[in-house]
Parts: sequence; structure tokens; C-alpha cells
Amino acid sequence: MTDSLRHALAFLEAHHVMALALAVDGYPHCCSLMYANQGFTLYWVSDPATRHSTIVDALPETEAGVTVAPDYQHFGDIRGLQMFGTAARVSSPAEVEAAMSALKGRFSLFREFSRAPVAVAAAMARARVYRFRPHTAVFIDNTAGFGTKAKFTTKELASVGG
Repeated sequence: MTDSLRHALAFLEAHHVMALALAVDGYPHCCSLMYANQGFTLYWVSDPATRHSTIVDALPETEAGVTVAPDYQHFGDIRGLQMFGTAARVSSPAEVEAAMSALKGRFSLFREFSRAPVAVAAAMARARVYRFRPHTAVFIDNTAGFGTKAKFTTKELASVGG
């Protein structure tokens, strides 16, 4: 694994919220979601009735974009990951289990589900697991010099696992 790919993966693992971008009928839709990752593959849990879930569920593999980019005060500090690929509802029980394990590892809500308020427990009961699998990614790292970018292909991203 190259240093830039290792840095991009460490960045992804250090953050918790992604922006998922989709399009339906020529109109853009974007939402923020908490994620867990296995390599560069991202997992989240969402109610199938939400707009982003209905868009993803409409096609077997929905084209999507994802960004992970924290808030910065100075342009020299900017680091972010832009990825392009497909989003889908996870149907394999083994993959659902692996995704839930990853989510439990990152977020206490999933570990403490039995103690969650009734409304949260009801929402979680309706929720399903979704996946984003990138085919290309760009890691922007202005801390290494203004405009520094590293591009990754499907083969490189898949070599990390997930």
C-alpha cells in the first residue's frame, strides 16, 4: 500500500460523518450520514423511507458520490476525501452482520441498543444497512502543500479490503 493510500485510509478512519450525494430525475440530493468503514467501503444504517434510501433502493447499484471533509478555518489545513462509486442496500446476512459489527465498534448507540429510548429503538428496528463502494477516490491534503491530491483507482481501493 502506498503512503498516500495509507494516509487516505487513516483520514477516513479518523472521521465519522460523510456527505452522500445522489441524483434522481435530474435533481441532486445530499445528506450527512454517520458511517463505519471496512477499507474504503462505507456502511450506514438508515430508514428505508428516507429520501436517500428510496433513491438507493430504486436501482440495484446507484451511482453516488461521497465526501468526508471536516470543517477548517484555514485553507492550508484542508484535508478531505472525495469518492465516486455505487450505493446499495445490503442484502447478504453475512455482510449485514459484518457492517453492524463495524458500526458497533465506532458508535455507542449500536452497542447500547437495549438501553436506547423507545423512539430510537423503534427507528432502529425499521432501519436497514446500506453500503457505498467506491470505484475512484481523490484525497486532498493541503497540509502536504496547497492543492496536493492523490487519486486512487478501483484496483487500489479494493486492495485495502472491504
